[in-house]
Amino acid sequence: MTNKIKGFRAFWIFLMMIAAVIAAMPERLAAQEANDHPATGEGTEAAHDGLPHEDAEKHSENKKFDAGELIMEHIGDAHDWHLWGHTHLPLPIILYSDKGVEVFSSSKLAHGEVYNGYKLDHKKIKAVDAQGNIDEAASERITDLSITKNVASMLFSITIMLVVFISVANAYTRNRGKAPSGLQSLIEPIILFIRDDIAKSSIGPKKYERYMPYLLTIFFFIWINNLLGLIPIFPGGANVTGNIAVPLTLASITFIITVLSGNAHYWKHIFAMPGVPKWVLIILTPIEILGIFIKPFVLMVRLFANITAGHIVLLVFFCLIFIFGQDSPTTGYITAIPAILFTVFINCLELLVGLLQAYVFTFLSAIYFGMATADDPHAEHH
Repeated sequence: MTNKIKGFRAFWIFLMMIAAVIAAMPERLAAQEANDHPATGEGTEAAHDGLPHEDAEKHSENKKFDAGELIMEHIGDAHDWHLWGHTHLPLPIILYSDKGVEVFSSSKLAHGEVYNGYKLDHKKIKAVDAQGNIDEAASERITDLSITKNVASMLFSITIMLVVFISVANAYTRNRGKAPSGLQSLIEPIILFIRDDIAKSSIGPKKYERYMPYLLTIFFFIWINNLLGLIPIFPGGANVTGNIAVPLTLASITFIITVLSGNAHYWKHIFAMPGVPKWVLIILTPIEILGIFIKPFVLMVRLFANITAGHIVLLVFFCLIFIFGQDSPTTGYITAIPAILFTVFINCLELLVGLLQAYVFTFLSAIYFGMATADDPHAEHH
């Protein structure tokens, strides 16, 4: 009975979070429009294509809601972290250019402002000349090393992992030989599952241990970031694993470990598969070589596409409220009821997808390691 009460309580808290996000969406749209059309700062005109202030207000009122623009903004990276309404958490900007290394707050570039010869243009930092015009040649020489929203979210998830694993390791040291309790009892079954059902079964009981640190790291890293991405308020909401750079990096690490772990039996099957006629090898060998690169590519695309698609579907249901409410607020409120219900359903489904994608990425990585380290069965039999 107590578990049911806790479950209902968690469900209603989740509904309240969703409602809070929907309630803040009109202010979020206003903030978005303010960023897209910043004020000139002269006090007599607004930056709506150079229209006077009264005409700019009419232009703002008549502007149609752009769902696609809003969705792409939310799933993309940013140099600040939106909290609520017009409130943003500035993040450090680190640039390397002809002027050397420069570090300053992203608040300096808020609302289209120019600072020290830089400005934000479609979420990218551009160099500008004395008149405030973008200098494309100088912009290409800028290396952006900033702590963006996705980077900050990854640092937060890494902190969570360190706290969890260090506390669990210390607990095992203190309670050696005793039954696990607390956080230990939650983490231990997951670690045993990865060890027994993924690593041992895919790599083998003799060679799995050397790959366990990596397999555990990518599983919890992907899973935690997937869960954080589903939380609509700070410190969640970042689309980390839906950013192509993160799956690309993880897949590249898997590719490098697989290549470095490959034994003679593995490479022999890649370049000259035993028992195959030589004329067939002319066709088969290029396919096998191509397969070495296709495997990590599939890892990257699967994780990127599934997580990004989930975020887009959630945002589409949000946007339906404002699309139908453009002409009639009553229609918007009526649409909000099924939209919220569908959003809750998809969010619950994404909880499963986030765990499943972490499992699939870890499992396929273990399979690739097992293929690279497998011994020749004929040699063992001989």
